[in-house]
Amino acid sequence: MQPPAIPFLKTLCGLRWVAVATQASTLLVVALALDMALPWSRLWGAVLLLATFNLYAQWRCARAKPASAAEAFAHLLVDIGVLTWIIGWTGGIANPFGSLFLLPIALTALALPPRWTLATAAACVSGYALATALGQPLPYVPGSDFDLHLWGMAANFVLSVAVVLFFSTRLVAARDRRERELAAMRERFARDEGILALATHAAAVAHELNTPLGTLTLLVDELEAYPLPPGAGEDLAGMRELLEVCRERVRELASPADPETASDIDLERVLTQWQLVRPRIELHRAGAGARGLAIDRGIGHLLLALLNNAADASEANGGHRVDLRIEADAQRLRGEIRDYGKGFSGHALLPALFRSDKPDGLGMGLALSHATVERLGGALSIASAADGARVSFEVPLPDTGAPSGGPP
Repeated sequence: MQPPAIPFLKTLCGLRWVAVATQASTLLVVALALDMALPWSRLWGAVLLLATFNLYAQWRCARAKPASAAEAFAHLLVDIGVLTWIIGWTGGIANPFGSLFLLPIALTALALPPRWTLATAAACVSGYALATALGQPLPYVPGSDFDLHLWGMAANFVLSVAVVLFFSTRLVAARDRRERELAAMRERFARDEGILALATHAAAVAHELNTPLGTLTLLVDELEAYPLPPGAGEDLAGMRELLEVCRERVRELASPADPETASDIDLERVLTQWQLVRPRIELHRAGAGARGLAIDRGIGHLLLALLNNAADASEANGGHRVDLRIEADAQRLRGEIRDYGKGFSGHALLPALFRSDKPDGLGMGLALSHATVERLGGALSIASAADGARVSFEVPLPDTGAPSGGPP
């Protein structure tokens, strides 16, 4: 997110070019149309100085270095100084453009902290007082002094309205954009705190579950040693496979979530284990380049969470089908999971943790999926379908994660 002073400095650059163009045009009109004797070298020198400084200011804004409020105030002092110089040499308090000293105060109040607004106000009052006290009267032009003053007031009013309307609107838009970014960051931080607490609790529960799972495995071994009714052997084999899946999940929960120590997992193994847990769901696959692909375990957890959500949505609507499209190349893995449920009812782009539309849902699937995709540097999107919903994701693959097989 950009520091607050950077958008303000960019706004000042735009305003400064308007000031340079307006001052130069006014000097040309006065010199050519009115033939008024003015200190032209001093006035054109001030305009040239302001244009040169604005070139530096634009170069400064293009740098990645953050800008402070003090630096923005220093830029304003240059503008106020040049305005004081020009107003002082063109009539002082009698110059109808003297009210332009109000513009820096109005712009600063929208973008900088109050103390810098007060400092800008003090600088503008000082500049106006200097221009009044030391100002040089305009040369007398017979029969047109008052008319020139009225025309100057009208031009000053139109210019002030245009500047305040355009640039204050830009500053307010930049402020609103910062507030939205801060709100999204606060929401993401709260979600990540919940995920961290959930991970800590899951690691503790994993150790507690390891013992009963081991006991169940021993019981299955003992049952296989006894005579079994017809078909019971297949049931015990299925129980053994499910217990092995559970024990593997427990080991993953208990292992440290260190990216350097985490190992990859085969995509086909992830899908096979999921199909074993959800045998009633018909998984329809499509896509190219994903056979034999080794993926990050985080992507595996992402797939499992999204597939379980899709299966729950389809079953809740009386269906038993989930569509999965996986495509991969040397750089990125793209996936789309489609369910045949009732669709999403206004889910936010960043779902809240522990909040679910399902009666027995834990509210963790989509939130954890978003967190996983963000950690891997990818993107996740949700869209409604004709009879269900589509969840699409895209994550980068490491150089070693290029697919080794052909299309399915």
